[in-house]
This record gives sequence, structure tokens and C-alpha cells, in this order.
Amino acid sequence: MDWDKLRIFHAVADAGSLTHAGDKLNLSQSAVSRQIRGLEEQLNTNLFHRHARGLILTEQGELLFDATSAMSRRLETAAARIRDSEEEVFGELRVTTTTGFGTLWLAPRLPKLYEKYPDLKVDLMLEERVLDLPMREADVAIRMKEPSQADLIRKKLMMIKMCMYASPAYLAENGTPQRLEDMASHRLICQNTDSDQVGAGLQLVQQLMMHDVRSLLTVNNYFGVLQGVLHNLGIGVLPDYLIQDFPDLVQVLPDTESADVPVFLAYPEELRQSKRVAAFKDFVQDEIITYRKLLREKANG
Repeated sequence: MDWDKLRIFHAVADAGSLTHAGDKLNLSQSAVSRQIRGLEEQLNTNLFHRHARGLILTEQGELLFDATSAMSRRLETAAARIRDSEEEVFGELRVTTTTGFGTLWLAPRLPKLYEKYPDLKVDLMLEERVLDLPMREADVAIRMKEPSQADLIRKKLMMIKMCMYASPAYLAENGTPQRLEDMASHRLICQNTDSDQVGAGLQLVQQLMMHDVRSLLTVNNYFGVLQGVLHNLGIGVLPDYLIQDFPDLVQVLPDTESADVPVFLAYPEELRQSKRVAAFKDFVQDEIITYRKLLREKANG
């Protein structure tokens, strides 16, 4: 099969337009069209439904686009590894983690990484869905449980807990609960029990909801929960790692917290020698050391 035709097909399928694909490839629309017709004749099938507003992949076209997308990811990985030198860290690094950890802990610390490696391009993908690292959906993952996918290098970063926090202003106005039963007089802010979240956090929320909470605000991620707490709306269930950046928050009912939740960093075996991955891993580990030191200092008073 003609590699050049496949490259042009992939660009057209990605852009949904002969014109836009031609602009990206520096080819005329007629040249792109000829290549697509030639590929369709070679495969003896139509790859696109042609409409006035653009092109839509046929079922056969979608199958081919899946294959060229996988090829493109592999080629990008190979090219990135080739570009890595022994002294320099540059190029794109795709990092996936949860919305909560990504917005509340990782993103605020990225300036330190960019200060050290200004030519690095981080694509931060925040979602609860576990991306397939061996299939190169991402380069590095930080997850709240040990990855189960094969052929991954994994490292436990730390243990966290889900705890209850409130702002000083909220507690000054509404009082500080002394027992779980006191939560019936307060507004609870937490993730909805139907939303994707770590099991330990879900168990704590379910436990709290057994105490006839008078008012409730549910959000589908911890960033939203934090915003509610910071705006004095109530007592929120939040991961304890955020206290490093929000030291004014007050932990409520400190004996009521979730079980330990492990945080893992993982990446594919094939990226073991990647300078970008190594730089990111070292950066995260250095930040974890700082975080642990803060916890020790706080525990020692």
C-alpha cells in the first residue's frame, strides 16, 4: 500500500476537508483529491461520504483511519525518542491524570518544570478514564491506584487520604462539628456518589450521608468541591494533598477520614530511555519529597 497516499488520507480524515488537508500538506486540493481517488481505487471501496459541507468517513474509511492513527502515534513516539539527546529535554510529553490531582496539585507546580526545561511541551490530559499507555494514548500517567496494564514501569509516589475541610469563615459563622452526628447541621460538599472517584473517597461520602445532612452540594470533581469550600459554602470532602497549597483550610473531624489511597506514576516500558519521561518523573518525585517534608513538619507541630 502506498505510504504517501495513506499519509494524505490521514490528513483528510483528520481535517474533514480536502482544502484544509491540502493547506496542511502544502498540496493543491486537486492533488489531494487525486491521491484519495487512487487509494479508493486501490482498495476498491469508498473511504468518504462527500457532502457540500465536507467529508465524512465511511465504515471502511473509519477502519483505515484507526489504523493510520495508530501508525501516526507510533511514528511520533519513534521520532520523539530519536530527537531526545543525552543533554537536552524537549518535545511533547503527554501526561494523563485525574481532574482533581491535575488541577489541584500538578498544574500549579508545572512552572518549576518549565523553568528547568523551557523547550518541553506538556499535553496535560485530565480525565477519570484510564488511558491505554501501551497503545500510546499517553506517555505518562499518575493514577490513584496501581495500574493493571501490562508492560508498564510503575512507581508508587505517595499515599493520600480523603478528609473533611472547611474555611475559617464558614466555621466562624456555623460552628465546628465535634461529632459525626453534628454534620446534620452543616452543608456537605462532595462528589456525587455516581461520579467517577476513588473507592475510599466514595466510602467516606456514603458514611457521611448516613447522618441526615441538612444541605448538600455535589460536584463531579474535586476542583469544584474546593471552590465550594473556599467560598464558604460548607464542609468539603477533599484529598489531603491540597493542604500544601491551601494551608488556611481547617480539617474538620480529623478522626473521620478515608482509607489510604496509593498514588502511582506509570509509563510504557518502551519509554524507559526517554529523557522527557525521566525529567518529568524526577520533577514529580522532587515535589513529593517537598510535600512529605511539609506533612512531617505539620505533624510535629
